[in-house]
Amino acid sequence: MTAKIQELLEEVEQLQASTKEEAEALRIKYLGKKGLINDLMADFRNVPAEMKKEVGMKLNELKNKAQEKINALKEAADSQDHVADDLDLTRTAYPIQLGTRHPITIVKNEIVDIFSRLGFTLAEGPEIEDDWHVYSSMNFADDHPARDMQDTFFVEAHPDIVLRSHTSSVQARVMERQQPPIRVICPGRVYRNEAISARAHCFFHQVEGLYVDKNVSFTDLKQVLLLFAQEMFGKETKIRLRPSYFPFTEPSAEMDISCDICGGKGCSFCKHTGWVEILGCGMVDPAVLEANGIDSNVYTGYAFGMGIERITNLKYKVKDLRMFSENDTRFLEEFKSAN
Repeated sequence: MTAKIQELLEEVEQLQASTKEEAEALRIKYLGKKGLINDLMADFRNVPAEMKKEVGMKLNELKNKAQEKINALKEAADSQDHVADDLDLTRTAYPIQLGTRHPITIVKNEIVDIFSRLGFTLAEGPEIEDDWHVYSSMNFADDHPARDMQDTFFVEAHPDIVLRSHTSSVQARVMERQQPPIRVICPGRVYRNEAISARAHCFFHQVEGLYVDKNVSFTDLKQVLLLFAQEMFGKETKIRLRPSYFPFTEPSAEMDISCDICGGKGCSFCKHTGWVEILGCGMVDPAVLEANGIDSNVYTGYAFGMGIERITNLKYKVKDLRMFSENDTRFLEEFKSAN
């Protein structure tokens, strides 16, 4: 009997159960009325008198060990059942839905990355600005139409405080605290008092660039913009510069790229011209350099600015600007692959 008891002790130590039902089956097998341990108890009367004390102690040890083991198995199975009850088996294997970057952010990051590889550093500034940094330092005349309420949002009770209408204010802040060489790219949100439609909004996003150093020429500007256009829209992209006017640059130009839809042959998107305007640019006016503490007799520079929404339209063919600010998840999910 002693050998049988030892054999059952070893079995009990190895017992396993993953469910309460399995643990209960083990209880019946070992501790039930017809269980193995009860069978040994029944045989106990046949043990010689001189061995009853030793065998009795071993039987009690076996019974206690079996009871403890089976109780532990039941508790473990019960805790697993509670965890399973908390699981919603109808949910996807990925309970947290992955988001996506906004198309404006995607394009902005791409623009910044291209110019970063060309040696430009990132500069940012406040969206609530003073008149000096937005207009006066940029050579805007006191009676310039852009200062009118029809174009600029003024902060009530503070006529010299405005919501910036362009990120040129960041360029002014960089120039006033840093002497050339200066090579910065300035992305940010800007505001203008315009009617909201499919083609315009009261706020939008710009990226402006500034390079000031000795012997900077219009040729340098043209080459940088050509490299940018080809990186953004493809190696076959061509550019053309048309004379224009901006208060802060002289000479000034607007830049077109060859339409990537028709390859320059003419279509409805480019109004059958083969060209699409994407930005304005020019050589920094000497008056702007002087106003910001830079000697225009020593240094020259160029500047450019583009609307991020405009570039995004060209890349993704988004026809309505309002879609960028409506937070329609159906629209935003279309850009998951562009992240």
